[in-house]
Amino acid sequence: MIHKTSCLLLLLPLTLIFFDFILISSLAKPTPITSLSVLTYGAKPDGSKDSTKAFLAAWQVACASPNPTTIIVPKGRFLVGNLVFQGTKCTNAPISFRIAGSIIAPKDFRVIANSLQWIMFDGVTNVSIYGGVLDAQGSSLWKCKNSGGKKCPTGAKTLLFTDSNNISIYGLTSINSQKFHIVIDQSNNVKIDGVKVSADADSPNTDGIHIKNSHSVNITNSRIGTGDDCISIGPGSTYVSIQGIQCGPGHGISIGSLGRSEDEQGVENVMVSNVDFMSTDNGVRIKTWGKVSKSFVRNIVFQHINMKMVKNPIIINQHYCLDKPCPKKESGVEISNVRYEDIQGTSNTEVAVMLDCSKDKPCTDIVMGNVNLVLQMVNGSAQASCNNANGLANDVVVPFTPCLKRDLLLT
Repeated sequence: MIHKTSCLLLLLPLTLIFFDFILISSLAKPTPITSLSVLTYGAKPDGSKDSTKAFLAAWQVACASPNPTTIIVPKGRFLVGNLVFQGTKCTNAPISFRIAGSIIAPKDFRVIANSLQWIMFDGVTNVSIYGGVLDAQGSSLWKCKNSGGKKCPTGAKTLLFTDSNNISIYGLTSINSQKFHIVIDQSNNVKIDGVKVSADADSPNTDGIHIKNSHSVNITNSRIGTGDDCISIGPGSTYVSIQGIQCGPGHGISIGSLGRSEDEQGVENVMVSNVDFMSTDNGVRIKTWGKVSKSFVRNIVFQHINMKMVKNPIIINQHYCLDKPCPKKESGVEISNVRYEDIQGTSNTEVAVMLDCSKDKPCTDIVMGNVNLVLQMVNGSAQASCNNANGLANDVVVPFTPCLKRDLLLT
């Protein structure tokens, strides 16, 4: 028989552990989130006073904080020049920008045009941007370039993330960029969702989103209309997912151009899905230079895509060239394992599918299935052009691409 005192002694350690747990739980509080308004540091929402220093001052405080920090940009128009947010000395605690108003560049395009970028995040980790409008006021620079002005500067990218990790951009609107709107360079784990990009159809080099030398980039649920590629994927990009995009006007979604230098990195593991192209110059495109190169494009999927009055719905161009005269060389970029699945719609030109591959490095393992592209005009049918490519045609492929073999299981 166990004595009552012994039972109490047995229960005592459990009781102490329970009360220790209660004490620790009561002391453990959620990590506080610090909120900073740019107004506190002297920013003015009137669109006329330069608020550059105020934004940088808020960043310095957030950067040094060991706790998560939110930088608030309230309603209004905030004029800023070049902004460089350095992250190399930050604690890497999460920093969020909550933007209710607009951030605008100076009307004189020369103020930021020679700096290559307007707003840059360099070496940051765990940074998020929510909402807001970035207006680079680039229309005067477009006019300069389109008029043939030889003294026009290249222009500034609107928003650049470089050498950064764990980046999120939600609900941001970028308008009137001088050059590329959003650039992801040498960065990993990037999420871009619900963004809107807008620039005139004749605005030169205003790619909506450009990715290069980056890993694990996800772009979803966005509307992009601009004067160049809606989304461009440059060298060194891997594991890129693009879904739920409305593209137009613009030059479509492009991989490349690649192979301009011999040792350039390749592109692999890219999925483009659920995209609507509306009156664009191209749909889904892969473009490479006719030069010696060790680069490659492989493991690419284009699927569930609608084309409406698109000039070149499906195109591989391995003789891309902007230099005059163009070098008479074949591209050394190796293109393999590219799948086109469930692509429907209308072409503005007779050749709806063009696979113009390299003689030195023919395209291999091209697979098409459930492709149905028709000519926008009432009379006539769409055609396919194919050089130096081979692969397989599954299910219905219209127009039929002659260099692809029919799946014997379907005949």
